[in-house]
Amino acid sequence: MRVLVVEDEQVLADAVAVGLRRESMAVDVVYDGDSALERTSVNEYDVVILDRDLPGTHGDDVCRILSSQSYTGRILMLTAAGELDDKVAGLTIGADDYMAKPFAFAELIARVRALGRRATPPLPPVLQRGGIVLDPANHTVERDGRPVVLTPKEFAVLEVLMRAGGTVVSAEGLLEKAWDENADPFTNVVRVTVMTLRKKLGEPPVIRTVQGAGYRI
Repeated sequence: MRVLVVEDEQVLADAVAVGLRRESMAVDVVYDGDSALERTSVNEYDVVILDRDLPGTHGDDVCRILSSQSYTGRILMLTAAGELDDKVAGLTIGADDYMAKPFAFAELIARVRALGRRATPPLPPVLQRGGIVLDPANHTVERDGRPVVLTPKEFAVLEVLMRAGGTVVSAEGLLEKAWDENADPFTNVVRVTVMTLRKKLGEPPVIRTVQGAGYRI
């Protein structure tokens, strides 16, 4: 899952990003509304965590613009205002969910995952294919009943492949969904990650390379 955090309090924004990355999400961070519109114009995000009171383009206006463009990513609006009228206003202008500060990080994770599921065709909360059972909420993987310990990036790649339902995912597609904007598209990071993931999942191999196209389970 790829997430954009838009928050002018840099310490909070960076802390949220670190926490989301620990959950195997690819996270980009910006600190103003103008940068948010720039990033969403070139990247596809599953979820945009959007602070309301932003410098530059106000968070409300960012939300309105994305909604008017039928942006496919879901918008979780954050604000220091927690009154009912503020929540109604946020949802009215196009936000998909609303959280008041301060918030519990566990709840933020749960809401981001819920919105991420809504950004894609409905899938069961626990993914199963080829003897692999992947539980995104509990961050666990099993192969034929055997626990498999993965790094956050390996987990993210496997989740993208599992969600593809057996269809081919290109290396570019994996890079888009499992890495943030700082990833170098000309490196072999995807190939190396898939290689180590194959080893950890064991025999028989379940991740197949489709020559010239990408990977599938």
